[in-house]
Amino acid sequence: MNYVRTAILLAGLTALFMVVGFALGGRGGMMVALLVAAGTNLFSYWYADKLVLGMYGARQVDRAAAPELVDMVAELSRRAGLPMPKVYLIDNPQPNAFATGRNPQNAAVAATTGLLQALNADEVAGVMAHELAHVKNHDTLTMTITATIAGAISMLANFGLFFGGGNRENNSPFGGISLILMAILAPIAAMVVQMAISRSREYEADRGGAEISGQPLSLASALAKIAGGAHQVPNYEAEANPATAHMFIINPLSGARMDNLFSTHPDTGNRIAALQELARQMGTGGGYRPAAAPAAAAPRGPWGGAAGGRKGPWG
Repeated sequence: MNYVRTAILLAGLTALFMVVGFALGGRGGMMVALLVAAGTNLFSYWYADKLVLGMYGARQVDRAAAPELVDMVAELSRRAGLPMPKVYLIDNPQPNAFATGRNPQNAAVAATTGLLQALNADEVAGVMAHELAHVKNHDTLTMTITATIAGAISMLANFGLFFGGGNRENNSPFGGISLILMAILAPIAAMVVQMAISRSREYEADRGGAEISGQPLSLASALAKIAGGAHQVPNYEAEANPATAHMFIINPLSGARMDNLFSTHPDTGNRIAALQELARQMGTGGGYRPAAAPAAAAPRGPWGGAAGGRKGPWG
């Protein structure tokens, strides 16, 4: 059922792309848009993960550079029955993380340095397990392709707004006012499809991550901390690329732009409540207790921990 739903939603994004093309250039524009959408899908399948990682300046790390994080991901991958993914760090103070890749054999998980500073080891494990659950559920391909096509729809609609669309011989069936509406409504429609893809998948990844890590309350605590940090610390790369927001464990956008009118994530309180209930079912304890605020961060080393060989915030 997940694959059928995903196929329908991706077909919807492609149809939106064609509608924008039709508005800009009639039937010819629609066919061009279809070809561009097909090419975008093909490009996204092979290269979108690298594109997204590049947008955020992510750098791959190994055990020599980030032993605690890489060992943790390796252990969680073993528990999940997954191949070891590539591990990336993003030099960004906002606590957040995402996964990408076309399949489990070509997956990558990325965490910000802000995440490693703000969370303790159990909470980081919960977040990494959540991202591995996305990999295991084959969500990463869908989420990455959706980001690419949604971004392309927004660009095409804006192109129509600024360059007029069609020609004076009525190749385009829409007038100037309709083109303005298209430039506004097409990106919003794309965001609605993104939202439909993302919300249910976040609940499923929360549950899968809690089962992989065995600590649903630590993941709940992590979600609370990340949500608080995301509202306080801007992520300028995400603001510049809002079509990628649904890939993160918590929405990285500030809410100051129209891009955030449609949340790509479920309510964090509802996610925490679901994890609390799962903890009761698993017999791991009652309602989650927020962890104490981390101590003042020491100077950061190359992976977000303390420099000079001293232990970082994971202890």
